[in-house]
Amino acid sequence: QVQLVESGGGLVQLGGYLRLFCAVSGNIFRIWTMGWFRQAPGKQRELAATITSGGNTNYADSVKGRFTISRDNAKNTVYLQMNTLEPEDTAVYYCNMAIATVTRYPDQYWGQGTQVTVSS
Repeated sequence: QVQLVESGGGLVQLGGYLRLFCAVSGNIFRIWTMGWFRQAPGKQRELAATITSGGNTNYADSVKGRFTISRDNAKNTVYLQMNTLEPEDTAVYYCNMAIATVTRYPDQYWGQGTQVTVSS
C-alpha cells in the first residue's frame, strides 16, 4: 500500500553537493516524523537528520551545518540537501517516514536506499 521511492544519490567530489529526494505514495492518512538514515560499509545504520510534522529538525553532529532536511507535505516528499560533502559521508542513504494509513495505526516505512559516494 505504502511505497517510498528515493532518488538523487551519486558520485561527487570532496566539497561537492547533492540533493536527495524521497516521495511516498499510497493510502495515507497522516505522516509524522520524516528522516534520513545512512549506512556505511561495515557499520550500523545511523540517523543523519529528522524533521517533525511541525517542522522541527534534528541533525547528527557530523552533518550539522552542512546538511539541511526539509519536507513538502503537499507532495508527501522529504529532501536532504547535502553540501560540503566529505569522504566520511559516503554511505547508502535511506529515507524513513512514520505513517498512518486510513485503516492502520502508525508504522515506520523505509525507502529502497540511494548510494552517495564522495571521492577525495
